[in-house]
Amino acid sequence: MAMLDRRGREGERPGEQIRLPAMAAVATTTALVTGVYDPATLSAANATIRTRNLIRTLAARHLANNSTPATRWGNGWQTALWANYTALAGWLFRDELDDRARRDIAAMTAWEADRLTTGNDLFLVGTSGHQLYEKRRDGTVVTPGDSKAEEDNWSAAVLSLAEVMMPGHPRAAAWKRRNLELLLAAACPADLTGTTTVNGIRLSNWLRGTNIADDGTLDNHNILHPLYMVAFDQSLYEGFVYGLADRSAARAALHNITRVYSALVDKPFTAPDGTVKTIYQPGSGRIHYPEGNDWGTHFPFYFGNFDLLVSLTAQDTGIDPDAATWERLHNEEQLSLMARFADGRTYGASGENTYYGREHRIGAMAGQAFLTLFVARNTTKNRLRFA
Repeated sequence: MAMLDRRGREGERPGEQIRLPAMAAVATTTALVTGVYDPATLSAANATIRTRNLIRTLAARHLANNSTPATRWGNGWQTALWANYTALAGWLFRDELDDRARRDIAAMTAWEADRLTTGNDLFLVGTSGHQLYEKRRDGTVVTPGDSKAEEDNWSAAVLSLAEVMMPGHPRAAAWKRRNLELLLAAACPADLTGTTTVNGIRLSNWLRGTNIADDGTLDNHNILHPLYMVAFDQSLYEGFVYGLADRSAARAALHNITRVYSALVDKPFTAPDGTVKTIYQPGSGRIHYPEGNDWGTHFPFYFGNFDLLVSLTAQDTGIDPDAATWERLHNEEQLSLMARFADGRTYGASGENTYYGREHRIGAMAGQAFLTLFVARNTTKNRLRFA
């Protein structure tokens, strides 16, 4: 899901200048290249021109291509995510871009991927350290109340896209290996013992910590946070990334998804008044937040998006109701939010979702969910494969 944490709320201007247009570019390129773009307010021709210029500018401003400190971006705690959005839009729109823009996108993507390829406890992101794990193997808490699963997943995303875009690159093998490692860092204590091997990596030998609990829950912002449980959408998006290249994504992308999804559907939580509730409310599109939600009140598509991905990848085995049932409930709730406005936006009052890029975020998620569905159902064969 890749939302900003509190650092982003305190006025991270590059996040507005880079992340928001990059998310918009993902939504627009997806609509244009798959033929579902609605020209009601802007022609497809004009949308193509604007999107092409947007992608070109974002890539050109990355520090791999820009030596001017005042205007460049990159090498920050979240810039792997921004680069992934920009690169994905550029990859989808490659036939609309000139050679210079393609080179800039490749340089940006390779630069961000390269800096993520080392370490099993700490790797450098700009001038600050980024832990792979919230807790060490012995249970010592390194980043209290702040699972690193989301950050590991968005870092994995740019690594996977780099390897798919540039399979002949001399560092492609390193990107592929690091993608696996960061996906598997979505570990729980049970992963630290036993003999389980995923994509050639024995978990008990390689892992140095954990990011989720054995019951599938995780915390962020110092609370048990369902919005960050569905941030594993970033892992599942790798299915369409590899599928568009007619390749199988790594099985590591599915690691612990069923465990997390079961916690959303089935795990009971006792409220202060003694009532017992699950996060997914039976027969409803509403969400129960056991310890509150500091991002707002209305997030049905965050969950509907995850439901779709879980359903398409068959990670709901043994869970009742199944993910397709929940997807309908959550996305009907999403459609009811959109029906309030003539322009189809989702949000009204700021308290519904306090993130400053809330509409852009919906667009990016919708684009990636649609691409996953497109690969699964609209190619000559289902290319949504994990091996």
